[in-house]
Amino acid sequence: MANPCPCGLPEPYPACCGRFHRGGQHAPTAERLMRSRYSAFVVGEPDYLLATWHPSTRPTRLELDPARKWTRLEIAGSTGGSLLENEGTVEFRAHHRDGVQHENSRFVREGGRWYYVDAL
Repeated sequence: MANPCPCGLPEPYPACCGRFHRGGQHAPTAERLMRSRYSAFVVGEPDYLLATWHPSTRPTRLELDPARKWTRLEIAGSTGGSLLENEGTVEFRAHHRDGVQHENSRFVREGGRWYYVDAL
């Protein structure tokens, strides 16, 4: 597939996470937001990361490390976070050339939009 999405779903980037990064749509579930945030790290979209970070925990600025090369996302599990819920968690492993980041992230939906809150 040409230009596959870094999040691991079987769609090209523009039709998958790219549509969220461009601002045309919002991620419909906590897992899709998590996947789109991972993709934002891969393609270098710090503005998207800040926009999808809950205001209560969002840093004032974010600088991505250009030397960090993300290679694969693995979803280990989730709770809640569906189209009909307002809270959820997603456990994942984000692989990079130097190792793995393992996290269980917490998400909330406010005003119809999902936001990353923090790691449990």
